[in-house]
Amino acid sequence: MAEKYIKENANDVVHHLEYNAERPHLLIPEYGRHLQKLIDQATVIADREERNKAAKYIIQVMGSLNPHLRDVPDFQHKLWDQIFIMSDFRLDVDSPYPIPTKDVIHLKPERLPYPQKNPKYRFYGNNIKYMIDVANSWEEGEMKNALVKVIANHMKKSYLSWNKDTVTDTVIFEHLYELSEGTLNLLQSSEELLNTNDLMRTNKKMSNKNMPPQNAKIKSNNNGKKPFIKKNNNNQK
Repeated sequence: MAEKYIKENANDVVHHLEYNAERPHLLIPEYGRHLQKLIDQATVIADREERNKAAKYIIQVMGSLNPHLRDVPDFQHKLWDQIFIMSDFRLDVDSPYPIPTKDVIHLKPERLPYPQKNPKYRFYGNNIKYMIDVANSWEEGEMKNALVKVIANHMKKSYLSWNKDTVTDTVIFEHLYELSEGTLNLLQSSEELLNTNDLMRTNKKMSNKNMPPQNAKIKSNNNGKKPFIKKNNNNQK
């Protein structure tokens, strides 16, 4: 005869639940807790051969969780590094790659120097200074003269994009002379830059490129069909 079902007390069941707040912290959370438990089980295996088999099996599981990375170079190397990290470097197996250490993992990279530049004319940007340096490195000739004219036109365009008023070519030439520390001098030149109206029109076109047109047609809900209009035949003679 089957044993009669005994109803359990709800309070007793709740005490046996396991919450994430009470569980150990996951070193690499994207692999999940089940894979972390597999690594913990492999760590305590006494036999080294069985421990190596378990590690290779876990590597295969980790690779199946990231199929889009199988063609990435050194993907297997990354997986082996991750399995040692997730074991807190307690897993003693034969790795085909150099085993990382805690010192290497926790080593902080050097801080990248951020270019702290405060140009006098910010509306030109830092790229203008790079272009001027390139122009100074070129030998005198037609190529350098053409590059200097391109730089001056770009400066005029940048000026008009931030300052909506018109600007004369003389002002651009003075700024170019100042930014180049006197190496690029067009003050006595008869060169003429692009027309202000054309540059303003180009800036306006670029600013409105990603904006929806104002006269955009609203799609009808009739799937392209003409709306039904009921005719009044009472007015017809």
